[in-house]
Amino acid sequence: MRRALAFLRSAVSFPAVSLGVGVAALTAPATAATLFMGSYPDRILAFDEDKGAITGSMRLETGLPTSMQSSQDGKKIYVTTITTSGIEVIDTATRQITNRFSLNDGATKYRFSSGAPDAAGNFFYTIVTRIDKGTDKYTVGKPQYAKIDLKRQTIVQTADVEEKDERSGGGRAALKVSPDGRFLYVFGKKILVVDTADLKVVERIDLAKPDGTGMENVGFGRALDAIDASGQFVSLFNATDPYVHNKVFGVARFDLNSRRFDFAPIGPAPESMAGLQVAPDGKEAYTVVTTGKYGNKRCEFWRFDLAESRVLDKAEFQCRSRFTFGLSGDASKLYIYGASYDIEVYDARTLKHETTWDLGHDTTGAGMVVVR
Repeated sequence: MRRALAFLRSAVSFPAVSLGVGVAALTAPATAATLFMGSYPDRILAFDEDKGAITGSMRLETGLPTSMQSSQDGKKIYVTTITTSGIEVIDTATRQITNRFSLNDGATKYRFSSGAPDAAGNFFYTIVTRIDKGTDKYTVGKPQYAKIDLKRQTIVQTADVEEKDERSGGGRAALKVSPDGRFLYVFGKKILVVDTADLKVVERIDLAKPDGTGMENVGFGRALDAIDASGQFVSLFNATDPYVHNKVFGVARFDLNSRRFDFAPIGPAPESMAGLQVAPDGKEAYTVVTTGKYGNKRCEFWRFDLAESRVLDKAEFQCRSRFTFGLSGDASKLYIYGASYDIEVYDARTLKHETTWDLGHDTTGAGMVVVR
């Protein structure tokens, strides 16, 4: 495997900012963290890692949480809800909801899954579908880019997603706003660059074969929140090398200012991966690899050395039909949770089951935000 990776590096010619160098500066001291998670029917839970217990619960007036994301400075969490198509903002220090509102208005409703705030916290960008209730039918509109004013608590601007971009982006694409607030990036089959002034696409970056990367059929996953890289979109990627056409996976960095790619391959792509969790010091990473289905389903933890781009250890664990994978604030524990009332805790070094934390609440698919 290491020989294959060496071949890829020599053949692909990656930029100087490799993964091992790029994340080395992200080293942070190990500190206790608070886990924020969504739960049915309308709650955000605050869970203390040291105590292994819930220390707070916040009710969302707009309903069931569907996505959560932290602001760049970690001081706010933006929550989107599906019940009334709402947005709620949590202050992580006080654990108070400082802003909440619903986009639905009478016979007009909106559907959206997630979005992205600008750095100043003034606007929230997303892709919405408008649904109007008439006297005898519902009219479902085209997907639209939407600019939401968080202070006025309303949509202030929309623009139709062009038909050729509907499959490329779509309502579940990852979104990111440039540091200066001028552009919205939509990460799908292509990267769409949207001008936030008029919500029009000004550039389309084809990922089938990005210039200068030496890779083909590149696909981005969700952002890796464990890597705090200002001005960059950092995510897991899957690609095919142009020589023997093997599928590989690794970490991709897209600079939101220069629109430049950096790819760092890790190894051959398995059948299915549940994201990549990176330790705060940037030295090691973890993923869950799933193979087979139903009765033949098999789940494994994989632990990686990022500097060497090699697998250090693997261990099988008991699968769930649906689950989410997480990492503790100090990277000492691995979490398996979601669609259940508990969190399965595993030691990140030995990959062995350690304990089970009872939440007393059924957690949603909104994910987990770790605040250190």
